This record gives sequence, structure tokens and C-alpha cells, in this order.
Amino acid sequence: MSKKESTDTVQAAIAHEDTAVSVSSVTKSFTRWQRKEGSGKGGIRSIFRQERRTVTALDDVSFQIKRGEFVAYAGPNGAGKSTTMKLLSGMLQPTAGSVSVLGMSPERDRIRLMKKLGVLFGNRTELWWDHPVIQSFEWKKVVWDIPDPVYQRNLGMVTELLDIGEIRNTFARELSLGQRMRADLGLMLLHSPEVILLDEPTLGLDVVAKRQMIEFLKRINREEGVTILVTSHDMDDLEEMARRILMISSGKLVYDGSFDGLREITGNLTHLTVTTDGRKPELSGCRLLSGKNGVFEFEVDLSRLPIRGMLERLSRADGILDIEIRKAPIEQVIAQLYQNWRSIRLSL
Repeated sequence: MSKKESTDTVQAAIAHEDTAVSVSSVTKSFTRWQRKEGSGKGGIRSIFRQERRTVTALDDVSFQIKRGEFVAYAGPNGAGKSTTMKLLSGMLQPTAGSVSVLGMSPERDRIRLMKKLGVLFGNRTELWWDHPVIQSFEWKKVVWDIPDPVYQRNLGMVTELLDIGEIRNTFARELSLGQRMRADLGLMLLHSPEVILLDEPTLGLDVVAKRQMIEFLKRINREEGVTILVTSHDMDDLEEMARRILMISSGKLVYDGSFDGLREITGNLTHLTVTTDGRKPELSGCRLLSGKNGVFEFEVDLSRLPIRGMLERLSRADGILDIEIRKAPIEQVIAQLYQNWRSIRLSL
């Protein structure tokens, strides 16, 4: 082996060690049986005759996630987010392509992988329903063979950071949704997973519970180096948590990058709130969204009207008392992107 080949091999091994999740050209299809549409005699026959239909949930999807990254995974209902999570955790196998988590195959090495992987689906619970929370924790310690020092350390960490000390002896069925989600997250982390997959972890949570969840996830990512892949329909939550976002639409990966990059695609939309003495400011190039009691909200595309030009127009307007400039809500940006992608798909 030449010196160059040896160097390339070492670099490839280092890159492999630095990769937490690898999805390569993955396609996942399902077969569904459906009744044929019809009326009269044909409709009666359709009860006994069904047609086979192939549904492609993921279509040639590829991405990699490095160790220690916090990545958001977004898309509309039916886009393929949950299917991806199930492939990564070994619940499903790809129709084509390959999946690797921490260098292991979720299909072939599932037992070994689960010792380093944590999975949480927001609409499901791993807690024993008719037992106190602490019994579910102790059950996992025994079944997963978690060493006592590791268990005690992690139990103390999740109890403090997730604020579950008061509910550890409460029956799972008596918990509120927010309490249950925190307890489930604590249970998932007892074995010190290196990678965690979260599918809608903030679903249905109130403001306080959601804030606790988000702050905890950011902290274990920052301080413990845990790699996190999270899905949510709340784009503001995702933007606060993650630094990178993968977007999927109709089974295809359509974006991989930063949240600011998404805004650039849509033209760098910005919201401008202007408070006046009651007079409506005339700002050419800005679209008026609302106006009441002297408070006017505009939308401006800074890629078309640079901020310098916008400020010049504001300086010429009369009666202005206060100005607030902020980025357009990420929800609006995503909604516009989905609409654009849908229009493109329908035109093909």
C-alpha cells in the first residue's frame, strides 16, 4: 500500500468514527391493498376485488449526521419523517439503500445498537401505566443491565434537570401529558445513549413543559455531546433547538442546511413593526400586514429592498414613535416553501 493510500484509509476511518448517522440512497416502499372505485355491479365486485398499490414513503434519501450535532427533521404529514425514525431504530428495513447508526446496522445489530441509542415517540409511552414512575426506571436498570454508578448518576441528572423529583413515586396514569413526557425522556436517558431520536417530543405540551423539554435537550447536547435528531411540526421549536435542518417533502430530501439558508431561499422575509402617533406610514416596497391603534406591521423582502433603503424610507415618514425589526416567523417561511414545492410537483 502506498503512502497516499494509507493516508486515505486513515482519513476515511476518522470520518467514519465522526459520523453518528448515515443514510445512503434509501428508498422505503409499502404495499397497500385498496378497493377499486366504482358503482353498480362494478361497485359490488370491488368488495371482493382489490388492487395492489405501492406507496413510496422515502425516495432515494441520503444524509449524514456527525457526532454531537443537533439536527431538526421537518416536513408535512406523510412526508416520511416517522418512517425515517423507524428505519434508524431498526423498526423497519429499507427497500433499497443502507442505514448506519454509530457504525452499526439497525437491522443486523439492533440489540447492540439499542444500548447506545435512545428513541422517544411523543404519542407513546414506555412507562408502566399502573405503577409509580420510579418502578419503570428500576425495571430498565435491571433489564438493560445498567451499572449502578451509571444509573445513579443519570437518575440524579434527569431528576434535577427535568424536575421530576415530585413525580417519581406517582403512578404513570396519574401524570399530566407534560409530566409523562418528562418522565419518558428521563427513562430513555438512563443508559447514557450516544444518539437519541425524538419524534414530536413537544406534541401537546403547554408553554412551561415545552420550555423545560427544549432547555434540557439543548443542555445534554451541549454538555454531554449527545447527538440528537428531532422532528416536530412546531418550526419555532426546531429553530430554537437545532442548528441544522433537514427538510423532506413527498419522500424526497429537499433541503439540508441552516435556518437562515431557508430564509434566503424565500427571499429573506422580514417583519417590521412601526408605532406612530396614529398616522399610517407610507413605505413603498413594504407590504402592510396589519394596522390598528397606531401600530402597523409590514412585511419586507430584504433581498429586494436592502435594509439601508428601508431605513431611508422610514426616516422620511412622519409621526413614527418606535420601530421593531425582526425575522419573519420560520413557520411562515416553511409554509411558503411547502406551497412552492407543491406547485412544482403538480405542474410536473
